Amino acid sequence: MPRDVSDAEGVTWTCIQAFAGLGNDPEKADAARVEGTRNQIHIVCTPSGGAKSVRLELPEDWETSVPDDDLLRAIRSQLAEESSASQL
Repeated sequence: MPRDVSDAEGVTWTCIQAFAGLGNDPEKADAARVEGTRNQIHIVCTPSGGAKSVRLELPEDWETSVPDDDLLRAIRSQLAEESSASQL
């Protein structure tokens, strides 16, 4: 299920588990799992306005356990990391 969070600039980010549209088959659910971890999954967050999406690695229960501020902090951190990597 998607989760929306809004930042201070008024951008609404829609976040959802990667491969969520594949169904509930256990093999398909494992596709979202972060390799080498037991409880981390890939989450894709897309901003309003169609700017660049980011991929995060969060706990399986991210929808209820990760507060909005922490989710926004993770998004900003990933954006900064990708920005600095593209400048190399």
